[in-house]
Amino acid sequence: MKLRATVTLAMVSIILGALLVSAQQAGSPGLLTPDEVKKALPESVFFRGEKAPVQLRNAAGARFADGKLLLITLVDNSGYSTAIQEKYQGYLITEVKLTIGDRDLPPGAYGCGVVNGKFLVMDVAANEVLSVDAPPDAQLKRPRPLMLSADGDGYQLHLGRNMVRIAAAR
Repeated sequence: MKLRATVTLAMVSIILGALLVSAQQAGSPGLLTPDEVKKALPESVFFRGEKAPVQLRNAAGARFADGKLLLITLVDNSGYSTAIQEKYQGYLITEVKLTIGDRDLPPGAYGCGVVNGKFLVMDVAANEVLSVDAPPDAQLKRPRPLMLSADGDGYQLHLGRNMVRIAAAR
C-alpha cells in the first residue's frame, strides 16, 4: 500500500511539474510559434468597411514580458479599391504600446503596409496614424512576404525586403 501511494505521489508530481513548465513556456516572452499565431489570429479582419481574410502562411506574432501579444499578418485585399490596396497590405494587432521606428503606436488594431520605402500604419477607417522609414535590408538573402525576428529587446519586421524595428514602448 505504501509503495502504491509513493508511486502515485511521484506520478502526480511529474505531471504537475510538466504542466508548470508547459504553462511557463506558453507565457514566456519572444516570438510565437505558428500554432500560437494561428490560435490567436482571427480568420478575417475588419478594415475600411469590409472584412478581409488573413494569410496565415504570412503571419507572425510576439509575446512581451507582461504576456501581452503583437500579431501581424498579410491580408487578401482584393475587394478594396486600388488606392487602399496600395497601402493596406497587412493587419497589425497589438495589446501593448509599441515603438515603431522612432514613433509610438497605442494598443489597437491597424491596417499597415510599405509604400515608397515608408511603413504606414492606418486606423480601421484607413486614416494614416503613423509613417516611418522602412529601408530595404541589403543583408537579407531570401526575402519573404512577411517575417518577424527577434532583435535585442525588440523585433525586426520585414515586409519583403523593407525592414522596420518594433519594440514595446517605454
